[in-house]
Amino acid sequence: MQFPKPSPGLMPNPVVGKKLYAERCAQGHGADLRGSMTGPPLLHPTYKPSHHADIAFQLAVRNGSRAHHWRFGDMKPVPGLTPD
Repeated sequence: MQFPKPSPGLMPNPVVGKKLYAERCAQGHGADLRGSMTGPPLLHPTYKPSHHADIAFQLAVRNGSRAHHWRFGDMKPVPGLTPD
């Protein structure tokens, strides 16, 4: 299995990240990260770093994720996103 690898030396860019989240994630996880009728909240203890590693989020975006904490159904892969 290949794991997504961000570019070496990549620094967080909140402006770009906020735009990508609004375009690709907010519909399911809510504009305020508090969830929606179709997806779970990302502001929940389940998503603390001590519960899921960063790679788990990267793999979920790339491959999708089977429903295992919530009853919203499986998460489909998010096309067009890179580890960066």
